[in-house]
Amino acid sequence: MEPGYALAGYRVATRADRQDWQDASLPSTGLVSLSDCVVDLTPVDPNGWDDWFASPHEAEAARDQAGKPGLHVLAVGFATADVPGLLSDIADGGWDTAAGSLPERLANHERFPRITAQRLGFELVGFDSGRWHTWTCLGGLVADVHRATGVQPGQRGLIPDEQSARRAAQWLNDSGLGNPKVFFWAAALLADVA
Repeated sequence: MEPGYALAGYRVATRADRQDWQDASLPSTGLVSLSDCVVDLTPVDPNGWDDWFASPHEAEAARDQAGKPGLHVLAVGFATADVPGLLSDIADGGWDTAAGSLPERLANHERFPRITAQRLGFELVGFDSGRWHTWTCLGGLVADVHRATGVQPGQRGLIPDEQSARRAAQWLNDSGLGNPKVFFWAAALLADVA
């Protein structure tokens, strides 16, 4: 288990190429993200209302059933200290914590499991009206964070270490630069499920 991390769930996502509107310091190919602002996601339900899988097995089955090349299963976790702020934003966005999926797992503090996975790094994300935004999709935040904290994305567009990621998320929260889209930023731990 990853100490101090709650499981958000699993995403089935593509890797992405950097777009013209994204910060030029990001890698040009192979960007990893949990945000559909950057990557394509495979939904859990046919209506596309939920794209958080409860288990790696469900996510792998959906990936295989989709039959598209380049899909990866990501395990996503959040520091337990960040869970109350995330749940507050999720509730404000109209997603009931008893409705199942992501909010229920976070509310129950399901532990981030030890899985056969490659730990990829941390992504700064926030919830807004049913969507997860990443700091790489909101104009200028990558450069602002780097100037203020020295933290910048590394390989795959992720922050390699937890301490730097949490410092950058705190600076974004204190600065208010993500408003009005995101009020609470958190460092999501991403792992590639083998």
